[in-house]
Amino acid sequence: MNRLQWMEKELEALAVEGNRRSLPTVINDGQTICVEGQQLVNLSSNDYLGLASDKALRAEFLSTLTPETFLPSASSSRLLTGNFPVYEQLERLLAERFGAESALVFNSGYHANVGILPAVCHSQTVVLADKLVHASLIDGLRLTSAKTIRYRHQDLEQLARLVAQHQLTADRLIIVTESLFSMDGDETDLRALVELKKRYPNVWLYVDEAHAVGVRGVNGLGCAEEQGCLGEIDFLVGTFGKALASVGAYVVCRQVVRDYLVNKMRPLIFTTALPPVNVAWSAFLFERLPLFTERRMNLQRTSTLLREGLRSAQYSLPSTSHIIPLVCGESQRAVERAEQLQRHGFYALPVRPPTVPEGSSRLRFSLTAQVTPAEITRLIQILSLPLIS
Repeated sequence: MNRLQWMEKELEALAVEGNRRSLPTVINDGQTICVEGQQLVNLSSNDYLGLASDKALRAEFLSTLTPETFLPSASSSRLLTGNFPVYEQLERLLAERFGAESALVFNSGYHANVGILPAVCHSQTVVLADKLVHASLIDGLRLTSAKTIRYRHQDLEQLARLVAQHQLTADRLIIVTESLFSMDGDETDLRALVELKKRYPNVWLYVDEAHAVGVRGVNGLGCAEEQGCLGEIDFLVGTFGKALASVGAYVVCRQVVRDYLVNKMRPLIFTTALPPVNVAWSAFLFERLPLFTERRMNLQRTSTLLREGLRSAQYSLPSTSHIIPLVCGESQRAVERAEQLQRHGFYALPVRPPTVPEGSSRLRFSLTAQVTPAEITRLIQILSLPLIS
């Protein structure tokens, strides 16, 4: 066997299972996407508010730039020469809006999740993480020396028992969850987790709001705002790369936590900072976030329409949000269903193992505020058609 044959064999096995992937060649045009010359309604975008395709917003932002303020590279870590004033301006804005002591910006949600947990955990730490947390959180936990236990998805009774059991011996215990789960589209009862945390002095709460920021809450601050517990979460993590149409992530936290992360978090210390122009764009959009109420309402209406339509067609759905999974079972069936939709003008990608467990391959409808009720109605009609291989 030559040195590449093992790769070829593994790729062949993935193809047989229906799980081999490739990078699609696509052209985005607002709510539609062009694939192989075909214009399709895009149901696989994380541009939840439609801000990424808003040319008027882009023009307004570009009008604020000058050759001096258009900075396409930080050229350094923030701890060296890369800490431009725009980073601190964005962090002050985040802290003010969330009513928190401080905030810290990162290069991505992945950087945040693989960096924060290893920084704050040690061998006497116990982490209780929901079974379905994102891969970035799982990778972050793998980098820690903490004892990690994955509790059953959304099983708060089991979580309460585990907290009561392990808080007695743990120096610190951290509950880790998402607010809106990226594959099932269901949401966490954050108030219940806050009440659980308050029972014990050594319990911390880490919440990833990646899919909720922008689309939930009166001001778009996420499920924590919507559920009235913004000030009760120790690590409130969000991203700019989805509803906020930019790049990067943040944590809202106490000042001492921020200072500790600046000194201990390896993905922050050992990486070139985000380009200042991207940070300025994030601040530009985040400042306007309360103004996008109508977009949030449009997204809520079409999401409700699709969920109700699929349930009427006897589909079982855990979703309570704009992320709506249609579980097909085997990978090949999910691929065939995606191909059927593409023939009828919709682009919805199949999600297959290892992203989801074996036997739970699915189409993941990721709706945006630009999708119309008429398009949702047509989508439901197509999904009622028999699947022809």
